Amino acid sequence: MTEATAANGANGANSAPPRKKILINAFDMSTVGHLSPGQWKNPKDRSAEKRKLDYWVDLAKLLERGGINALFLADTYGGYDTYEGSLDNCIRRAAQWPVTDPTIPISAMAAVTKNLAFAITASTSFEPPFLLAKRFSTLDHITGGRFGWNIVTSWKKAAFKAIGLDTPIEHDERYAQADEYLRVLYKLWEGSWANDAITENKEEDEYIDPSKIRSIKHTGKYFNLETRHIVDPSPQRTPLLFQAGTSSAGSEFAANHAEAIFVSSHSPLVLRPKIDNIRKLAAEKGRDPQSVKFFATFTPILGRTDEEAHEKYAELKKYVSTIGGLVLVSGWTGIDLSKYPPDYDLSAKDATEDNRVRSLLDQFTVTSPDVPRWTPRVIAEKASIGGLGPVAIGSPTTVADELERWVKEADVDGFNVGYVTTPGSFEDVVDLLIPELRRRGIYPEQEEIEGLTAREKVYGKGQKGLRSDHTGSRYKYDVYDENLA
Repeated sequence: MTEATAANGANGANSAPPRKKILINAFDMSTVGHLSPGQWKNPKDRSAEKRKLDYWVDLAKLLERGGINALFLADTYGGYDTYEGSLDNCIRRAAQWPVTDPTIPISAMAAVTKNLAFAITASTSFEPPFLLAKRFSTLDHITGGRFGWNIVTSWKKAAFKAIGLDTPIEHDERYAQADEYLRVLYKLWEGSWANDAITENKEEDEYIDPSKIRSIKHTGKYFNLETRHIVDPSPQRTPLLFQAGTSSAGSEFAANHAEAIFVSSHSPLVLRPKIDNIRKLAAEKGRDPQSVKFFATFTPILGRTDEEAHEKYAELKKYVSTIGGLVLVSGWTGIDLSKYPPDYDLSAKDATEDNRVRSLLDQFTVTSPDVPRWTPRVIAEKASIGGLGPVAIGSPTTVADELERWVKEADVDGFNVGYVTTPGSFEDVVDLLIPELRRRGIYPEQEEIEGLTAREKVYGKGQKGLRSDHTGSRYKYDVYDENLA
């Protein structure tokens, strides 16, 4: 997927264009039941060990061995209480409960890896930009620039109540607030310190030249601060910026800020118009539309043969929690699925709560050959393994063919690959799928990713900082003028 690969293999006017290389992120969450609730009952699953550091260290070593691009960690700030109007089944089924902080294990994982990047989810709704800027600059330093941020806005009532607010922020206003939040961060990360602020001048007893650290004075609708950034520039300055959400407001935000976008759909044909729209919006803002990279959720169930993979799938189905899956989807969409008969045809009009994940709710307005009807019975089956994303069952050849189909039909650039059991699902990706993708020439070889930052792994060696066409570049120290901001 790296843009540097575009120049490879151009040996004449008649040569075929090189196939786009894809990147794969391992998709996990610091919780027992991520997208396949119930598998904690499976003796092959280690999900219940995520509160021990050994789980994360072992996983990082495995992903490093396989040349996985990044460990992408989801997060949430409250439980799912839409199903039956109660949190009880969320807790009982371990449907993303309990959830620990994803930032804590990163230092340990970085210490045992050299190339694996880390992308964590954090919300713009709950903490001042200065605190997040300090923590993320620290993580970018400690990982040697192998750090990314999945930007989300928060919508759960339970999460807002936990911090003392009764009502979530309205959907579109959340993105307006997030836009200002990001611009404050750019001022801190990009505009506060000169590259040569650290002088290490022993003769003058000067480690840092204070005249080369600008004080940021921001007065806006949502945030006010006056400070110098307290952390010196990290290898990337601004972490690689992921974003999730393809609603109208989310797409506008993504076109401005996102370098990589996490998308989810049951069909590439359903997803393609959303991707085309965001690329179009990015182009209208002066960005190269192909510089916005899309990662689709994807859950493979791999075997050495198709038959072996289907045997694994049959075994995995013994442990699913269909109620756990319904709890998750009810929470994401605002539709209490406990209220409907198993074969009732659902649509977005059945949502009874605001502030939900509109891009997931929108799925209920669109069917496809893969999902001709949305009913509680269909949702229970799909959500209990892999969430609502696609599940591919088969040999490395079969699954690789499916990945290539998504790249072609949806115009995605990579995948957030989920697990059913961990680490087993990830072991199969590393040992079975990655070798097949490399055999096809569509996955980076180990030597291609050695020593790169998270952003360089996406854009090519040398692109540690924001691209010049990214809105954050307006805030770089040498060009930023606060009087004009």
